[in-house]
Amino acid sequence: MYFVTTDTGERRALFQSSSVAEIVETKLFEYRGNGHYFVHSYVVMPEHLHVILTPSETTTLEEAVQLIKGGSSHDIGARLQSRFPVWHPGFTEHQIRDQDDFESHVLYIEANPVKARLAERPELYLYCSAHGKYSLDPWPLASGAKAQDLGAP
Repeated sequence: MYFVTTDTGERRALFQSSSVAEIVETKLFEYRGNGHYFVHSYVVMPEHLHVILTPSETTTLEEAVQLIKGGSSHDIGARLQSRFPVWHPGFTEHQIRDQDDFESHVLYIEANPVKARLAERPELYLYCSAHGKYSLDPWPLASGAKAQDLGAP
C-alpha cells in the first residue's frame, strides 16, 4: 500500500475546474473497477493528487499511476481541446508501514482541502474520499490479512 502524490504540469490549478477534477476522479475509480489497484483514500486538489492505493498482483505501482495519469490526461486534453502536459513527469510515493501510518496519511489527505480553504470540513469537498460519493477499499491489514493476500477489487 502506497501514499502517492503527483502534481499537474507547472503546478497549474487545472483541477479547480469541476469538469476537469471529475475526470481525474472518474479515471481513478474506472481503473480500480478494472482490477488494477485498490483505492483507500484520495483527494484531487487544484494542482495535485494524493491517493493511497494498493496495486493488484498484476499491476505495479508505476503502472497504476500511469493508468491514472495517462487516462485522465487523454480525457482532459479532449475536454479542453489542448495538448499541453496535464501532469508533471513522475510521482512521489511512501510505502504505508502499519495502521498508524495509514491513518495519519488518511488524515493528511482529508485535511488538504480544509488547509487550502477549499472547504470548511473534509466531507464538504467534492473531490475527496471524505465526501463519500465513492466506496473505498478498506485498510487491508485490519482483518489480519497480508497485503499480498488481496484479490482483485
